[in-house]
Amino acid sequence: MKKLLMSLACIWMIGLVSMPAMGGEKVNIGSPSWTGAQAIAALLKAVVVERIGGQAELIPGNNATIFQAMHQGKGDIDVHPDVWLPNQESFTDKYVLGTKTVTLSNHPYEGNQGFCVSQNFGKKFNITDITDLGRPDVAAAMDSDGNSKGEMWIGAPGWASANVNEVKVRDYDLLPFIDPIRVDESVKTARVKDSIAKDEGYAFYCYKPHAIWYMFDVMMLTEPKYDPALYKMVQPSDSPDWYKKSKVATKDALKKVQIAWSNSLKERSPAIVEFFERFSLTADDVSNFAYQISGKGRDASEVASEWIKNNPKRVDAWLGL
Repeated sequence: MKKLLMSLACIWMIGLVSMPAMGGEKVNIGSPSWTGAQAIAALLKAVVVERIGGQAELIPGNNATIFQAMHQGKGDIDVHPDVWLPNQESFTDKYVLGTKTVTLSNHPYEGNQGFCVSQNFGKKFNITDITDLGRPDVAAAMDSDGNSKGEMWIGAPGWASANVNEVKVRDYDLLPFIDPIRVDESVKTARVKDSIAKDEGYAFYCYKPHAIWYMFDVMMLTEPKYDPALYKMVQPSDSPDWYKKSKVATKDALKKVQIAWSNSLKERSPAIVEFFERFSLTADDVSNFAYQISGKGRDASEVASEWIKNNPKRVDAWLGL
């Protein structure tokens, strides 16, 4: 009997060791440079830590770095919090459809992108369409360095959308009038604020969801209706001659935006992957998160924790409760 009890005890202890413990699960979440992605990353981390009882870290990185790390599956970066399609299609084609090392969520929210000016600037110069930026009087009003060309922010370094916008400036015949500028988004936001305060002209790449719609009175310019025949974008990851090979003379189609994660994560942290599979947000959710962080200057982790406390039923649904 004693030997039997000892054997049963050993089996029980082995079973305890082999059972996955949710508290031991860990994930490294990529944190790209745009505020919406950083807000979602902070929310993912907060749910993992506060509700699942796991460990989570935010790792800065651009799209290429994050997707490559997810593909390698070593746990350096496990998650991309904000994949915009078709902007980042070259990465999803390679790693989701090609190598099948990355999984894309089935719960996207809708994104829209274009070019914006302030309402005051638009009304003052009768600017409603992207082609209006090619008028000499508008370009002169946007010229801050005296080179007779207006400056327009097209995105941050490393953004796939910035590559699209650079091609658009060329194919909308705006290059004689516009200098496309790539700088960090925080620089753009400061420039928008300053231009409105000084009643100066400024145009910039804009998208929804985003905090900008809560922060300033801005308007998105019209573009030719999306036409796939006029939208042939080749990204730098596909060809060194991407700029010459691309042609984009039409508005972008509405975007599908979702999270993605490394397939290797399921073996290491199955409960976290189950949460990711159920995770979903709306565009309004993301805009409000971004506004709280970049508009009001609040800490992203504080905003995420507050949202979790105020939305227990939605979080419970993500966790299958």
